[in-house]
Amino acid sequence: MLDLVAIIVRDYDEAIDFYVNALGFTLREDTPQPGKRWVVVDPPGGGTGLLLARAATPEQRDRIGDQTAGRVGWFLTTDDFARDHARFQAAGVRFDEPPRHEPYGTVAVFRDLYGNRWDLIQPTSNG
Repeated sequence: MLDLVAIIVRDYDEAIDFYVNALGFTLREDTPQPGKRWVVVDPPGGGTGLLLARAATPEQRDRIGDQTAGRVGWFLTTDDFARDHARFQAAGVRFDEPPRHEPYGTVAVFRDLYGNRWDLIQPTSNG
């Protein structure tokens, strides 16, 4: 089981605020460590958590917001696209496109607070 994926952030508290308050993630852990914190947030409904890793070097700071070279790098599944799309927009989440219907589901690309690209997707039911 893949438990965590790291995402480089500028600041722990602003990242926690975005993922918890705008996207509805749950704060699983926020543990101080020497010179850093171990911060983990879990997506609504479960799944792989995000380790919010504060950039510590110039190279890491350069990657904030572009960790996947402009490609969508994270996929957030929902059981109610319209509800979550509206909630995200009300929370100030920026979408790159209007929702579209694909054979695999309803999807729209959004950006996190740093500019990383995500898909919000409601998969097509297999009936």
